[in-house]
Amino acid sequence: MNEIIGKLLEHRSIRSYTAQPVSEEQIRAIVGSAQAASTSSFVQAYTIIGIKDKARRTRLSELAGNQKHVEDCPLLLIFCLDLHRSELCAAMEGIGPDRTRDSLESTEQYTVGVVDAALAAQNAAVAAESMGLGICYIGGLRNKPREVAELLKTPERVVPLFGMTVGYPAKPSAAKPRLPLEAVYSEETYWTEESEIRGRLEKYNEVIAEYYRERTGGARAERWTEQMGNRLAKPNRLDWKDYLASRKLPLN
Repeated sequence: MNEIIGKLLEHRSIRSYTAQPVSEEQIRAIVGSAQAASTSSFVQAYTIIGIKDKARRTRLSELAGNQKHVEDCPLLLIFCLDLHRSELCAAMEGIGPDRTRDSLESTEQYTVGVVDAALAAQNAAVAAESMGLGICYIGGLRNKPREVAELLKTPERVVPLFGMTVGYPAKPSAAKPRLPLEAVYSEETYWTEESEIRGRLEKYNEVIAEYYRERTGGARAERWTEQMGNRLAKPNRLDWKDYLASRKLPLN
């Protein structure tokens, strides 16, 4: 195993940070690493907004469901799908909205932006962790997308997708056991026997239940399939499609 793989396997979400700031040199290295990620057709359909201001982080913490680490981290990075830049490129070349609208409002271009942002973010995460920093992804920004967009002054066709807290860890945290490799990696085709999937999930249930028992002193022993089932039974953010349409991304 090499150093890079070792660092990837050590990943865990950090939700408690020291007051030590993230330096400008570190920020440039993190963002530069994000930019080095693969991007579909060289579109680079994302923008990263760095938040250092405590008052703005406090407000974003509230909008994200009162996640205290959003307020307390020294740096919050927000990854946005950005098709406004693409639209501007076309305008600079004299290509008007009558020719670009169908593409800009397509599910394909939205998907390109989401994938580009996710790839960039993971590069940023690895870069940060390689410097001894910790990170935590923040999907809760999608709880109040309109308020987040207003706070960040994002124009139409720019959508804040998720955040990432960055800072020096104040407390170590244990990594959650992931699904066994055999439950996520299949060769040539998807599994043809559902019993194979169920069997692996049952074994994983035992691992996760024990993880929670040890972590909570027996107060919690939730199985993974139980957790996922309950999540599906309580749908949330069902207004996301309407919000995208309000940002001129109706996904045709």
